[in-house]
Amino acid sequence: MIITNKEERVTIALSGRLDTITAPELTEAVKDLTFQELTLDLTDLEYISSAGLRALLVCKKTADSQKAPFTAANPAPAVLEVMRMSGFDKVLDIRMD
Repeated sequence: MIITNKEERVTIALSGRLDTITAPELTEAVKDLTFQELTLDLTDLEYISSAGLRALLVCKKTADSQKAPFTAANPAPAVLEVMRMSGFDKVLDIRMD
């Protein structure tokens, strides 16, 4: 996980797996941030589990509480498929660059 903060526009780049092991790290990191915009760069994320999906919801709720837009950007095809099957494409702003 790589976190960049440019003028309170935070981007978190994830890679590998977002699962029971790694999801708590993401949720804790996001809870400690202050931002005007939050983007998760999912380009290099290969796998997402239900725990990972819950972490995405925590990110969205944290952004909502700060009245900041939240975007899940560039999910790999396998990750996007899981997000679609679980209905997350209807709940989250998913951007493909």
